[in-house]
Amino acid sequence: MTFAEHLTTLHGLPVFTLPDPDADPADLPAADAVAWRLDCFEAGELPFPQVWRSFTDRVPSTEVRALVLGPWWEEEYVELRPSLELILADADRFPALRAVFLADVTGEECEISWIQLTDVTPVLEAFPLLEEFGVRGGDPQVLGEEQLSLRAVRHEALRVLRFESGGLPGQVVRAIGASELPALERLELWLGVQQYGGDATVADLAPVLSGGRFPGLRHLGLQDSELQDEIAAAVASAPVVAQLESLSLSMGTLTDTGAEALLGGQPLSHLKRLDLHHHFLSAAMAERVRTALGSGGTEVDLSDARSPHLWGDQEWRYVAVSE
Repeated sequence: MTFAEHLTTLHGLPVFTLPDPDADPADLPAADAVAWRLDCFEAGELPFPQVWRSFTDRVPSTEVRALVLGPWWEEEYVELRPSLELILADADRFPALRAVFLADVTGEECEISWIQLTDVTPVLEAFPLLEEFGVRGGDPQVLGEEQLSLRAVRHEALRVLRFESGGLPGQVVRAIGASELPALERLELWLGVQQYGGDATVADLAPVLSGGRFPGLRHLGLQDSELQDEIAAAVASAPVVAQLESLSLSMGTLTDTGAEALLGGQPLSHLKRLDLHHHFLSAAMAERVRTALGSGGTEVDLSDARSPHLWGDQEWRYVAVSE
C-alpha cells in the first residue's frame, strides 16, 4: 500500500495548500478556517526557508489553528530536521496552533520507509496547547539525528496522537508508554515490520494496555503489524479495553489464531466499532466474529480480506504498509 492522496482534513479543518508567492493574496482563506499545508513542490519548487517565510509573511500566524508539513525538499530529498527547527524557532508566533501533522507525503513523492525524520519531541515541548499530533514515516537505514525518535514527555492538552510508519521503532513505543498524557483520547500506532525498523514487542505495549497510563483513552489502534496475532492475544485480556469505545487491529497479519483469542477473551460488546480490515481470517472465522460482535450492535469492519502468498511450502502474510 502506498499513499496516493494527501490529507484532506486535520483537526476538523479542510487542508489548504499554500500556493506559490505570486498567487493573488485575495484567494487565500482566513487563517483560522483551514489547516495550512506547506509543500515545496506546490510553492514553485522553492527551498523550504522561502516557503516558510512566504507563509509567515502572508498568513496571520497568531490565528493559525492547524499546520500540515508536506514535502520540505524542492529537488533532491533532504532531511527533516533543519525545516522542523525553522518552524520551532517561530513557535511563539502561533499561540492558536492546536494540530500538527509532519510528513504528509505520498508514495509518488517518497516511500514511507524513506522519509527521514528526527526527534519529534520538541514539537510537543514547543506547543504546550497542541491537541493533535501526527507523524508519518521513518527510515530504518539512518541513524542519529535523522532517525525517528521520541522522548517521554508530559503534555496536558494532547488528545490525539498518531504515528504512521512501515516500521515504528520500539524506542518510540516505549517513550509513548512512559509519557504522561492525561487528556489523550485517541492513540493510533502503525507498528510495521522489523525489516523496516518496526522492532517494538508486545511487552513494549504493556503500559498502554494496562489502562492506567491514559485514563481518557477512548480509541486505540495497534495496527499494520506482523505481530498482529500476538497483539490480539494481549488485547484480549488488557485492562485498557474496558474504557475504549473503538479498537483497531487492522492492516496487519491477523489470522484465525488472533481472532480466536479475541473471541475467547474479555467481552468486546461495549465497543461501538472494531476495525479488523486487511486481515487473513478464514471465511468461517470472519463470520464468527461478525455474528458474535455485530449482533450486539458493534460495527465490525472485516473488509479487505487477504489470502497468504505461497513461497514453496511456506505461507507469507503481509501488512498493508511497509515500504
